[in-house]
Amino acid sequence: MADNPPGYELADRMALTEPGQVKAVGHPLRTTILQLLHERAATVTELAAAVERPKSTVAHHVDVLARNGLLRVVRTRKVRAIEERFYGRTARLFYVAAETASTGGEVTGDFNDFEVAARESAAAFEQGRLWGFIRHARISEDQASEFWARMAALVEEFDRLPRSGETVYGFAIGVYPTDYPALPASD
Repeated sequence: MADNPPGYELADRMALTEPGQVKAVGHPLRTTILQLLHERAATVTELAAAVERPKSTVAHHVDVLARNGLLRVVRTRKVRAIEERFYGRTARLFYVAAETASTGGEVTGDFNDFEVAARESAAAFEQGRLWGFIRHARISEDQASEFWARMAALVEEFDRLPRSGETVYGFAIGVYPTDYPALPASD
């Protein structure tokens, strides 16, 4: 396995600013395909085998990701008379940008990493193998932004870990404003 997966050149981060990009990563199978490609580049055939879905279904989802700039062909090889394409991610980390799209449209709000994490972690919770914390702090927006930058660096570190072991672990983090109660300022 590569010490610095996925073993091909790609950007560290990519902002998703177009509604089609956010919609593309909002589908569970496409999210799984993107996660698999953290390991290494793969063909549609390899991806279909990994997700146990028909090749035509996986090819459709790969095409959606490629059309939206999230995947690209990173190499090819000739197998008999057919050119086999290996797809790779265009960035290690995709994030939904807070600004509106360049086309003037709004970025869809139906993509939620925590919804995905909750769905994925249900079995681990039932098995007593889910580790998690939730904390609240009254801090400024600047402090929240600084903290988020440090967490993004931790996510990048997690993404670069050498692929080994038998289990794929999920890692979900976030900072968000709440309506959690706060004590009034002390006298």
